[in-house]
Amino acid sequence: MKVRTFTAVLHKDEDLYVAECPEVGTVSQGHTVEEAVANLKEATELYLEEFPLPENGRTLLTTFEATYAA
Repeated sequence: MKVRTFTAVLHKDEDLYVAECPEVGTVSQGHTVEEAVANLKEATELYLEEFPLPENGRTLLTTFEATYAA
């Protein structure tokens, strides 16, 4: 068994929180932040059972700013 830290990006969509793991591409949801992250963890673990990540390095994650008309 391997342990690796992943990122959860969340946003609220009406009455649910939507959680996405950008490193893997999995998405899940829940009524609370904790439920959404727990569901995302389960979805990611199930995905990785079928599609393991390659051993060649870690995914880079950064942020950027964009300008748009409000």
